[in-house]
Amino acid sequence: MIELKLYMLLLGCKPKGRYTEQHDIFFGIGTGLKELIPAMHEFWPEAKGKLHIDAWRAVTRVNNHEITVIPKDSAAVDLASPKLFFLNLGGYKENEFEEFHYKMLVVSSSLDDAKAQAKKTAFFKHTTIKDSPTSRVATSHIDDKYGIDVDDVYNVEDILPQTIKNNYSLHISPSATAGEDDVYLGYLKLADIMK
Repeated sequence: MIELKLYMLLLGCKPKGRYTEQHDIFFGIGTGLKELIPAMHEFWPEAKGKLHIDAWRAVTRVNNHEITVIPKDSAAVDLASPKLFFLNLGGYKENEFEEFHYKMLVVSSSLDDAKAQAKKTAFFKHTTIKDSPTSRVATSHIDDKYGIDVDDVYNVEDILPQTIKNNYSLHISPSATAGEDDVYLGYLKLADIMK
């Protein structure tokens, strides 16, 4: 039997009327990327089928924890168990006409602890600009809806496609193996996955 895995993908497209490529994060559960393509199109209908993948990973290890996919009815929900959070950090660099972003996954027992872990990253510490002649104070922040200095923080299970949420849960357990999953980078056409 082929194992179901959680996948994290950085999707890209250039919607009609836009001058630059746009990106968003997609989470899905399946046996491979090919199986996720219909859900990707449903997730971003404005792309009109012109999506591509710029980065992806199968999410099986985060913060010395194993992440496995289990059927929804196979385990009772334990509210005290750790959760998998996705954070999108934003920051600035002097004289760079850009808001830079750093995407990360964190296993944590609470949203506040996940944000605290993010604020310890080198990205968060090194993408803040103090007042200068050309820019005002531009602090690093977590792109999120939950607080003043936050842009995006989500419990991954909450942002999975509804059909996935109806059928599967994420099981998080301590791992004896340190490390993180491999991250695959580079422009990948969905048509190439279909071959």
